[in-house]
Amino acid sequence: MILKRFVKGITEEAVFQKRAPEKRPDFVDVAELKYASGTSAKEAVIHDAAGLAWAVNMGCVDLNPHPVRADDLAHPDELRVDLDPMPGVQWRQIVDVALVAREVLEEHGLTAWPKTSGSRGFHIYARIQRRWPFKFVRLAAQTVAREVERRAPELATARWWKEEREGVFVDFNQNAFDRTVASAYSVRATPDARVSTPLLWDEVAGCRPEDFTIATVPKRFADHGDPWEGMDDHVGTLDALLDLADRLGPAEKAPKGARGSSGNVKRRISKMPLIEIARTKTKDEAMAALDDWRGRYPSVAETLEPADILVDGMRGPSSIWYRIRINLQHVPEDQRPPQEPLLADYNPWENYSGPQWMRRR
Repeated sequence: MILKRFVKGITEEAVFQKRAPEKRPDFVDVAELKYASGTSAKEAVIHDAAGLAWAVNMGCVDLNPHPVRADDLAHPDELRVDLDPMPGVQWRQIVDVALVAREVLEEHGLTAWPKTSGSRGFHIYARIQRRWPFKFVRLAAQTVAREVERRAPELATARWWKEEREGVFVDFNQNAFDRTVASAYSVRATPDARVSTPLLWDEVAGCRPEDFTIATVPKRFADHGDPWEGMDDHVGTLDALLDLADRLGPAEKAPKGARGSSGNVKRRISKMPLIEIARTKTKDEAMAALDDWRGRYPSVAETLEPADILVDGMRGPSSIWYRIRINLQHVPEDQRPPQEPLLADYNPWENYSGPQWMRRR
C-alpha cells in the first residue's frame, strides 16, 4: 500500500510516500510495483496488527491499499466503484446512485459490497477472479459507470471531464494501475474522525456518514461483526460486464489537444467556457484565492451553480496541490471575465528532478 502520511497532523496536507523506508521492522514486507516509465517502487505490505501500528506511527491515518495481492501485482482481485458527488449534490442522491450501481453489478454476476467512504462519497467493491489485468478491470468499471448513467441520467454521470459532470460521478478510474482507495475501516482525516465503514445493503438507504466514527464503529463491530466477512466466498467474473462493454460500443475518449505550429501537443481545449484562477500548495490557499476572485467579480459569482466551481486536487511529486477553475457556462457571454494572470501560481514541480518529472517532459 502507499503510505499517506500526515506528518504535520490532519490540518496540513498529507505526503504520499510510495517507497517504503529502507529501515523498517522485519514484519513489514515490500512488493515492487513497476511502471511503464521504467521506474519502480517497493511499497509496504502489511500482514498484521504490528504492521498497522507501524503505519500509524509513520503518520498514516487512512490506509490506502492497491486492489492486488503481493503475490500477483498485475491482476486485481477487486473491482472498485467510487461514487464522487459534484458540489451541491445531497447525500440522498449518492445513496440512490449506489442502489443503481448495485443492480448493475449483481445483474452482471458480481456481489456488491457497500461502504461509506468516510468522506463525501460512497464505495462499492466486488471481489473478482484474478484473471484480468488492470486494463480490463478498469474497462469493466467504466462499463458499470456508463450503465448507471444510462439508467439514471438525472442522478449520475460517467463523463471523463470534470467540467462536464453533473450529479454523482461514478469514478471508474480508481481501477487504473497505481490508484488506491481508502480501505474498509480506515479512519479518515476529518475533525470527527469518520470511518470508512462496511454496511449491509439493508442499512444503506437510511445510513448517514457522520454516524460512523472512531467513537462508534468499534462498538458496532463488537455487536454486529463485519458485514464484509463473507466477501472472499463470493468471487465473481468480469465476463458479463466485458460483454456489455462490447455491446455499448467505444467509451468516451479524452479529446486530443490542438497542435501548435511546431507539432507539439498543446493543452486540451475544453468544450466549456473555462477560466483558471489559481494554483496553490494547500486547499486553504486555493479557497482564499477563490474568495479573492469572487470579490473582484461579485455579479458573476452570483450566477454560478455549485458545480461551476472546480476545485481540482492535483497529483504532485509527493502530495496533492490545488487548482481552481471556473466554468462560466451559466454566465451571459458578454459578462464573462477573461482569462487573467493567476492569482496564485504554485508550481509543484519546481526544483524537482525525479522520475515523475521525466515522465512529464
